[in-house]
Amino acid sequence: MTWVSRHLPTCLGRIHVRLGGNANHPAIMFWPSLLMDGTMWSAVAEHFEDRYRVVLVDSPGHGESEPLARKFAFDECALCISEMLDGLEMAKTIFVGNSWGAMVGGTFAARHPERVVASVLMNGTASVAGFRQKLEFFAMTRIVGAMGGVRGPMVGRVVRAFLGPTALRENPAAARAVRESVAQAHVTSSILATESVVSTRPDQHALLATIRTPVLVVAGDEDPTFSLAETQRMASAIPGAEFHVMPRTGHLAALERPAEVAALIESFLGRVLQ
Repeated sequence: MTWVSRHLPTCLGRIHVRLGGNANHPAIMFWPSLLMDGTMWSAVAEHFEDRYRVVLVDSPGHGESEPLARKFAFDECALCISEMLDGLEMAKTIFVGNSWGAMVGGTFAARHPERVVASVLMNGTASVAGFRQKLEFFAMTRIVGAMGGVRGPMVGRVVRAFLGPTALRENPAAARAVRESVAQAHVTSSILATESVVSTRPDQHALLATIRTPVLVVAGDEDPTFSLAETQRMASAIPGAEFHVMPRTGHLAALERPAEVAALIESFLGRVLQ
């Protein structure tokens, strides 16, 4: 796919997006996980280029987007999505998000229903972080700050937090993509985003209960970050949401099993957009 880069002004700085596909077709927007950029969706996005206007987002402070200067709330991320649609002159979008993207995708569907066609929320949660997770990520951000980036053993720790055991054994390309992404991450932005997405994230179950547009929630049965029960609870909060478990899949399903993820999205859209 041939990508065209744009930088769009938003409440969270200038956001870099890659545009592909057909400009005259419906929009499908992809938001990545923490510490990853929009290219984590590239292999999935190629499946939709002939029928959609594809938008790959470098989330705030990540990739080629403007560095973060402060922490943020999920409502601001949802507004950021709406502002990107304005900048691209798109009225609505199908929204696909992983982890951080899944969390703000739920917020966006609840807060801006008029701009959502359908949502696919992968490897996410609607729960606040537990004490242990907060402690682990607090320690990680302090180490990353002191080292000036994700370095040495910290790289392996992030890879193991993102990929399941099957991907670690069988998919060296996915592990390589994670290593390359975290090595290039902006230090201050990564810390601010981690604190916002992990340490201070809200419980969103009540908010997600107000969603009225179609939603597919996807979990990996080997996700080392969010348990199957946690993601299933997220799905149960959303009226009419479908829930699907991907076997032998960790936290970054789009990197680990892109063909299966594309087929899942295709099947879901085929059911709800008839």
